[in-house]
Amino acid sequence: MADDGTRSPTRRLDEVAEAAERAFRLLPAAPGELSMSGERSRSPARRIRSDPDTVERDLIRLVLTLVELLRQLMERQALHRVDQGDLSEEQEERLGATLMLLHDRMSELCAQYGLTMQDLNLDLGPLGTLLPPTD
Repeated sequence: MADDGTRSPTRRLDEVAEAAERAFRLLPAAPGELSMSGERSRSPARRIRSDPDTVERDLIRLVLTLVELLRQLMERQALHRVDQGDLSEEQEERLGATLMLLHDRMSELCAQYGLTMQDLNLDLGPLGTLLPPTD
């Protein structure tokens, strides 16, 4: 197999899906995935179902989630700097316009891949959600 980038995009997606499936097989089963006798069933239990047809969308969702988290952190830092008076009026305007453009672009990317901004908010179980709730 050549590693010079000549593989087709479909083949690369298949390879990513196969690698994800192998990785998910290594995850331990959640308590609800065990049989009533406490033993594992014959089929491997999976927390996440990998599907070659959705691997691209799932990867995009993960990447956009990370970008949204960073965008929100940058926005909070910018607001803190504005509150501290560290920025000139021109810098505040430029920073505000940049953050608005970034938010708009994030919304466009979500729409392009059939996601909503709420889809990016991962549930971390007892820790709550990754991103703060939207107002």
